[in-house]
Amino acid sequence: MKPVRIALLGCGTVGGGVVKLLLRNPDKYERILGAPLQLAVVADRSLKPDDVPGLPAKLITRDAIAAVTRPDIDIVVELFGGHEPARALIMKALAAGKDVVTGNKALLAEHGGEIFREAGKHGLAVGFEASVGGGVPIIRTLREALAGDRQRAVYGIVNGTCNSILTTMTENGVEFGTALADAQAKGLAEANPATDVEGHDSAHKLCLLVTLAFGVLVKPAQIYTEGITRITQADIEYARELGCVIKLLAIGKDDDGAVEARVHPTMIPERHLLAGVGGAYNAIYIHGDALGATMYSGLGAGEMPSATAVMADVLEIARHRMAEGSARTHAFGFPIHLMKGASVKPMDDVVCEYYLRFAARDKPGVLGAIASVLGKHGLSIASVIQKDRGKASTVPVIMRTHGAPERSLKRALAEMRKKKIVQSAPAFIRIEEKL
Repeated sequence: MKPVRIALLGCGTVGGGVVKLLLRNPDKYERILGAPLQLAVVADRSLKPDDVPGLPAKLITRDAIAAVTRPDIDIVVELFGGHEPARALIMKALAAGKDVVTGNKALLAEHGGEIFREAGKHGLAVGFEASVGGGVPIIRTLREALAGDRQRAVYGIVNGTCNSILTTMTENGVEFGTALADAQAKGLAEANPATDVEGHDSAHKLCLLVTLAFGVLVKPAQIYTEGITRITQADIEYARELGCVIKLLAIGKDDDGAVEARVHPTMIPERHLLAGVGGAYNAIYIHGDALGATMYSGLGAGEMPSATAVMADVLEIARHRMAEGSARTHAFGFPIHLMKGASVKPMDDVVCEYYLRFAARDKPGVLGAIASVLGKHGLSIASVIQKDRGKASTVPVIMRTHGAPERSLKRALAEMRKKKIVQSAPAFIRIEEKL
């Protein structure tokens, strides 16, 4: 049988893993396909032959455009990352009749509609399993295994860097800066970790999860995004007293067409399955009407987990190429030309329970004044923790509220600051009790 030939764009961490798998498993892949799977060219501006053991120097090129338009190439694997030149190269590959595999969540979150429409116009496939959850097969699960059900909610721990930092803070009793430095020393965080710790990476991934789960298109600008940089050890400890742990969650909910899409630190019950997902692991917890709750977990990044996801897409697409006339799967499980933009609920309208941390004067009447303002704006108190009374002029006051719209909370906190009921800007963290 004629071999299926691959052009690889980018041979960094994940690209190197793809090369290793292709060199390690040629017999297995040929048995799966009934034909050889061949790496024909690797386009990378800085790659040297010795960087990936076993990679022939003759396969390396600096000319990515020539690589994606070669007539003997069947599948283009884009692992450059970023928006450009990745977008332009993918569009050129599709125009030249090549199927595409990518792990580029930032690109797909912003330009996925354009890319998938172009693929549909040419009857081509775009695989993107590696874009969310690393080696966790969540894209294929939502698109295929759960297609018969209606999904109501998706909760994702989808950034291993943040999860590792929060795990270190929880287990070792250290502050954010120390936990971040530890993650950087272990290679779990970049030298500039802003995209991860400020929540943007999770927001990109949530765009794809919302589209797969609910069948609507959403852009990063529509997603409320808040990172973990303001989480303190005090918050970790008080969460424990409330029977909770703090996780950075990517949350998508479908309330009969009104979609919630948000990324922020969230307190969840310590008994919940997501609470036990530690370190660099990812997990996606899904609620369906018929199936109920299911969870999918595994290593969310790294060379081999992500390379495994890339190869799963390559093999699936290669199977379609081998079976002449077979229909290609819709990338999101829905015909792209029928999909509409999401109507995303404003954050002010989102109803949550809240953890509140105040710095208050240690004198009579302050607690009552706080409760009065909260009640005035429709927030009722579920529990109160007050410590260190009599030890300092300012003491921490911790409150947990019942559910209320975020608009009401913001108005209450603004009034407290204006009236100087509390000493500094109050901190709050949203609580998801019933995931």
